[in-house]
Amino acid sequence: MNVAIIAAAGQGKRMAGKRPKQFLELAGTPIIIHTLKVFEQCDVIHEIITVLGAEEIEGFLSLTRKFGLSKASKAVAGGATRAESVFNGLKALDAQQVEIVAVHDGVRPFVTIDEITRTVEAAKLGGAAILVSAEVDTVKQVSGNVVVDTLDRSKLRHALTPQCFSYELLARAYRSVDVLDPALTDESSLVERLGEKVVTVEGNSRNIKITQAEDLVIAEAILKEFSSQ
Repeated sequence: MNVAIIAAAGQGKRMAGKRPKQFLELAGTPIIIHTLKVFEQCDVIHEIITVLGAEEIEGFLSLTRKFGLSKASKAVAGGATRAESVFNGLKALDAQQVEIVAVHDGVRPFVTIDEITRTVEAAKLGGAAILVSAEVDTVKQVSGNVVVDTLDRSKLRHALTPQCFSYELLARAYRSVDVLDPALTDESSLVERLGEKVVTVEGNSRNIKITQAEDLVIAEAILKEFSSQ
């Protein structure tokens, strides 16, 4: 069985809104529901664990029933950091039943079924795989306010989600770190610390993470593009 852990316990402080950003609406539907619909429709995902603020769980489960999201029937409370939140989701899984765990940001609603599928399949082969997109801008390494190097962008990638791992490998990675460390911002970095190889799967830069108010404008434009296809 392959399980998706959807990390959606953030408070969205950069949005300066009354509700967490994952519950803001795109075309009349909460962002988190747009995200979950893709995983619901993806055949390689069999169950979805959503990690939320404890106070949001009851209302969220009502939403999943409203939108007919049968795979997303379980939600757990998040922690003080992203790492602790994902670890809480991981601990809610049955270690004997789960093969691949796909960790995805709840506010990345434009991931595609194909991207999820390819990343899960790559993790089945190698144990660890993450979705990435190419760097299109020139990137400078700086010290203070002085440029010290221009990096070769052909060797650079933006880390996206989902990030997919065998259950055993991801559990081992989480047991090796302090999950309260706010510097742990993605799962790949934890697995890399173990010396394990993480392969990359090319994705699309449209798979944006909605974190600021201006991102909503971009998201509306992307949604219109998706709807017209």
